[in-house]
Amino acid sequence: MPSIPSANTSPAATTQAAKSGTNSAMGKDQFLKLFVAQLQHQDPMNPMQDSDFMGQMASFSTLEQVSNLASENARSNAIGLLGRTVTYKDKDGAEHTGAVEKVSTKDGKPSLTVGGTAGVDPSSISQVS
Repeated sequence: MPSIPSANTSPAATTQAAKSGTNSAMGKDQFLKLFVAQLQHQDPMNPMQDSDFMGQMASFSTLEQVSNLASENARSNAIGLLGRTVTYKDKDGAEHTGAVEKVSTKDGKPSLTVGGTAGVDPSSISQVS
């Protein structure tokens, strides 16, 4: 059975513990599950202080806002490529060049249609002209 951090564990220590595991990024779901586990397993003789509770809720709120900002930034960058000629590498490593015709969102991530080829990852682009 995995150990549950004590109620007095700081958010920074909790995040560091999560990073040392197999998943190096802590998402909103993992944060909430950990937070609920802390509340359920806290020591009744030494419960979580209000300031600790508010600090962890502030950390969660910041995590959510940064995640939303990163998603919007990626979408804006992809939209800015519309009509531009780009060079990208496909999954096999071959380079292709074409005009960005369409930007769509799949699973919250932007995807481009370049020269008739759908599903181009914006991070695979090596040149924009």
